[in-house]
Amino acid sequence: MSGGDDVIIGRSESLKRSNLVAILWDIHDRTASNILALRQFVKTHMASDQKEIVIIGGGIIGCTSAYFLTRHPTYDPSKHKITLLEASKIAGGASGKAGGLLALWAYPTNIVPLSYRLHAQLAKEHDGQSRWGYRRIHCGQLAAKGRPKEKKEPLEGKPSNGESVSLNKRDGKALGKVTAAGLPKDLNWFAPESVRSYYEMGDPDTTAQVHPYQFTTVMAELAAQKGVNVILGSVTSIDTTNGSGVKSVTYEDKATKTSHTISATDVIVSAGPWTQRVYPPAPISGMRAHSVTITPSKPISAYAIFTEISLPPDFGNKDTFLKSKRAHQKTVTPEIYARPNNEAYACGEGDHLVPLPKTTEDVETDLARCQDIIDYVSSVSDELRDGEVTVRQACYLPNVEAVSGGPLIGPTGVKGLLLAAGHTCWGIQNGPGTGKLISEFVFDGKAKSASIGSLDPRKVL
Repeated sequence: MSGGDDVIIGRSESLKRSNLVAILWDIHDRTASNILALRQFVKTHMASDQKEIVIIGGGIIGCTSAYFLTRHPTYDPSKHKITLLEASKIAGGASGKAGGLLALWAYPTNIVPLSYRLHAQLAKEHDGQSRWGYRRIHCGQLAAKGRPKEKKEPLEGKPSNGESVSLNKRDGKALGKVTAAGLPKDLNWFAPESVRSYYEMGDPDTTAQVHPYQFTTVMAELAAQKGVNVILGSVTSIDTTNGSGVKSVTYEDKATKTSHTISATDVIVSAGPWTQRVYPPAPISGMRAHSVTITPSKPISAYAIFTEISLPPDFGNKDTFLKSKRAHQKTVTPEIYARPNNEAYACGEGDHLVPLPKTTEDVETDLARCQDIIDYVSSVSDELRDGEVTVRQACYLPNVEAVSGGPLIGPTGVKGLLLAAGHTCWGIQNGPGTGKLISEFVFDGKAKSASIGSLDPRKVL
């Protein structure tokens, strides 16, 4: 036996947990064949520790997956390479344009508690209150009668000298109506004559919120600080070596338009509504949704409100914004979320009128639909009617086209290929939980933090 062979045997001490290594270490007859076998085992064992992880999609699911992969106890940047591929920009889709509501009463129930708890932990660890607007809030269902549209006048009671004078609209009679409807005293930004009823859905113990764009981008930043390489590029193919296992991912660089192929041992497809474009077997579709943000005429209290507004018969007939007369439903249901820093977010119902575009940068915003949302919320709130509209936007929400619903989280049946998509409107809420579970699938081989058998992609692929 040569000195080099002695070194190889000596170094195998750390591998004695393996039966094969233990046998080769203990036997007296250390023949050349045994030494070669040991060499091959050490080489294979060391190779199995190396991981080249590719995450496809820079939305909330991809960014939280990157974050939790770098926080897993097994993660070692010297042995584990993580690449996050995003076609346009981080949080460019629904993850940057959603409402950001968090709730223990969300769905699916098998991951909601985990994710809600992780949101609180992340906010505590990384100062989420100031970095992404994390706070506990109230949430309720409000039934109201919309008022006819009227010309927008200067802010109420504001003379030319800048002095603010209250018009005392909330007199005793008005407050009596609000009290009878069950409206909380601090929910004072709805017109008393419009309110019909109020039902509380959640309180600060069960409901919270974040600013989606801020939360998602911070998750990406924190992951990058731990070694994740973020690349802007569109994935063109995933090489699965005829279905036996992932081998590489090919993408087109956004800036240079050049094609690159990177090796991969693990691939997480988390491209939201674009998931099927990347991995065709995935039963994921997209639904367009519009939203707006408004700076209210005065600060509004921390509530997320699901409305049911009955519109007057002639609502919208005197529209002057787009010079058109649009048809409106008799009852509309915009959602309104009060955010920190005196911002209100409002969104309307979804549509399938425009097919999913190539990237988030190509999403078409229908200004008429945005105006509908503005008109609806203005019909029940002076603070929103008299406020300043700051953003009109659209995005696509990912839906699972299967009876079981979604999301789909876990192995696909192809070795090393994981799916994490189809979170509908609860992607922000369930992002941390999904990211945590994906890190466990990659490093532990199974989900440990929650029982998610019902979300197994292999059931629908």
